[in-house]
Amino acid sequence: MSDFATEFDFVLPKGYVDAAGTVHREGSMRLATAADEILPQKDPRVQGNPAYLVLILLARVVVRLGALDAINPKVIEGMFAADLAYLQDFYNRINSSASLSVAVACPSCQHTFEVEPEKVGE
Repeated sequence: MSDFATEFDFVLPKGYVDAAGTVHREGSMRLATAADEILPQKDPRVQGNPAYLVLILLARVVVRLGALDAINPKVIEGMFAADLAYLQDFYNRINSSASLSVAVACPSCQHTFEVEPEKVGE
């Protein structure tokens, strides 16, 4: 079995509030594919307003958010700005070719090791 992770858990700083008033904060996002980044550009909403691209893209890669049955662009549209910014940053971090870990040294013994930075909102 591979150790290669394709889904990553997150906790939104504020949380998405659905029509019933339920707050959904915990979710997971999968790694993006080439199709995730290319296909939304054909969407008429993106052609009319390029800023809409991020909403469609995030709706494609967020695979779970609380107890919601489905994630779609309307859900992403309804998020607080802080949560949208968090998801954009999270997307960039997990899809970056750069390592998610940081080299650190113990201040007492000077032993070096790598740690993953704490995720904002968790």
